[in-house]
Amino acid sequence: MSSATKFAGIIPPVSSIFSTDGSLDEAGMQRVIDNLIAAGVNGLFFLGTGGEFSQMSAAERMQLAEVAVRIVNKRVPVLIGVGSTNTREAVALSQHAQLAGADAIVAINPYYWQITEENVFGYYGAIAQAVTLPIILYNFPNLTGQDLYPDLVKRLVDAYANIVGIKDTIDSVAHLRDMITIVKAAHPNFSVFCGFDDHLLNTLLLGGDGAISASSNFAPQLSVALYQAVCVGDAVQAMEKHKIILQLPRLYQIDSPFVNVVKEAMCLCGLDISTTCLPPTQPLNAARKAQVKQTLIDAGVLPGE
Repeated sequence: MSSATKFAGIIPPVSSIFSTDGSLDEAGMQRVIDNLIAAGVNGLFFLGTGGEFSQMSAAERMQLAEVAVRIVNKRVPVLIGVGSTNTREAVALSQHAQLAGADAIVAINPYYWQITEENVFGYYGAIAQAVTLPIILYNFPNLTGQDLYPDLVKRLVDAYANIVGIKDTIDSVAHLRDMITIVKAAHPNFSVFCGFDDHLLNTLLLGGDGAISASSNFAPQLSVALYQAVCVGDAVQAMEKHKIILQLPRLYQIDSPFVNVVKEAMCLCGLDISTTCLPPTQPLNAARKAQVKQTLIDAGVLPGE
């Protein structure tokens, strides 16, 4: 892997913004994208879990990819989620992302089936051979039911030069540590990102590269400041931001899927966007909206009343 394919820092998994009829809200996407870039993020990841890719058709995903590339307009790298239960669809989405002008793709492993290591290897191999774009693996065993463990990841990186990183969405410091000591030790330019907000500092201290986590949609200043503090050796600032970030995962317990919670938090933090989500996600009721607000106040993201 060359230095040109190195990804690092804070890369928000951008919420997809929809009008009340479920169509893509391009003006809302523009506001979100502009806000995140102004906050100093290092890239933008579209069509991840929080981007509601699993509730969208392939055509809708392709439309959003094209819109995202156009709106970002090369201001930061654009990463497009292409994972699927269907290898043919994942390959088609990958090829479309490359043609649309994406800078990288992010591929979650197939979910629903428990598949063998050889079949996982074949899935990622098909994607890697179909495009020249950098590929970031996406490990989220809580939702896929299957772990991309470090030895398997190393085998993939050994075989395919365009597999350049992983979003490791797992609540385990040991897993992150092993991903760094096993995979990154053999491939120093391989990027290891945590997927959970409260593991950002752990990941950086272990030698990882950053975070692709939901809170950067509504409070990007926190993770950006923590990342920058670690980069310059400012331990006091890093710990100050870390203490706040540690409180934020409580938000994701309010509803499931929690994409509506993230959009409500974005609105409370000042973004003028629609909170419409695609079914089966339903609108938050008044009590849950109040929970979101109080959690942000308790964490210090919003001022108390």
